[in-house]
Amino acid sequence: MAERRKYGKKSCKYTEMKVDFIDYKNTELLKISMSERGKIMPRRLTGNSKNAQEMVEKAIKRARHMALVPYVVDTQNVSDTAYARTFL
Repeated sequence: MAERRKYGKKSCKYTEMKVDFIDYKNTELLKISMSERGKIMPRRLTGNSKNAQEMVEKAIKRARHMALVPYVVDTQNVSDTAYARTFL
């Protein structure tokens, strides 16, 4: 017999917010489906619908190409002194 789920089914955040189209220029909306390292989160983790996930992937790839979102985030070299040097 199949085991019962110990957790509830995830729902799509974009359909709950009633978003019809995910634009690449709206980086705050895209960060919902990205990890802290800048990777696209899979459907099984975010709970996105197939249509929303396809729009998210396309929008994130376009935003990366336009340099609105980084391709890779290096967490090893992130420090307060590194930020201070770039803005002086």
